[in-house]
Amino acid sequence: MHKVVVLYNTPADPEHFRSYYVTKHLPLIAQLPGLLASRYSFAIRSPMGAAPFFCTWEGEFSSEGTALAAMGSDVGQRVAADTANYASGGLTLMHFTPSEGPRP
Repeated sequence: MHKVVVLYNTPADPEHFRSYYVTKHLPLIAQLPGLLASRYSFAIRSPMGAAPFFCTWEGEFSSEGTALAAMGSDVGQRVAADTANYASGGLTLMHFTPSEGPRP
């Protein structure tokens, strides 16, 4: 499994972000080839006070190659270009293959 994570900074217009993200951007993301799972949250919390991010999105793909192909696809390019329509605060995008660690 390979994960893609997007961390969104606080936008200029939070209500516009929420509305656009849920009604327009997430349906576009759902079209990404090879996307196995997708989740997002506006309920970002920090144990040290104010949350450093406004929203987060996480997508799962079967492999790094599948994730990179999805991001390079026509739909992936439309997803990337669409962020200018709502993410006025900027974002951080990262991807990784999780390692198995000790279980409690």
